[in-house]
Amino acid sequence: MTSTTSARLAGLVLGLGLGGFVDGIVLHQLLGWHHMLSGWYPDDEHVNMIGDGLFHLLCLALVVTGVVLLARAAPVPGRALAGWTVAGWGAFNFVEGLLDHQILGVHHVKHGSGQLAYDLAFLASGLLLMAVGYTLARAPARSRDVGGA
Repeated sequence: MTSTTSARLAGLVLGLGLGGFVDGIVLHQLLGWHHMLSGWYPDDEHVNMIGDGLFHLLCLALVVTGVVLLARAAPVPGRALAGWTVAGWGAFNFVEGLLDHQILGVHHVKHGSGQLAYDLAFLASGLLLMAVGYTLARAPARSRDVGGA
């Protein structure tokens, strides 16, 4: 596996985990807009807490896996790693938004009026992050970029 391929995989896996953590910490815990299973169990705090906990455990496993992949890929161009990490975060937002919010209805970004607008904005943020990350990752590396951030 080439350094570029390794950086891509490590960055995408890290981004998936970090994107999940941002979603879970900000939207679930700090803002309280939804929980992992609030669309299916709106009044069961215990089930929602367990769902959020399992979700965060998955995010942790993704981050640990990404770090292991990164350690095996070193030295990795910092710009490429940053770009693929941002792209992975975007992939998380898009896939989670499409699957959980739209297809399964497990929860929505923010329940109530304007629910669809919040869900669509979340999907758009995923596409934007993927585009920015891909652009950053594919930008020509500078000579000082290897191993840096």
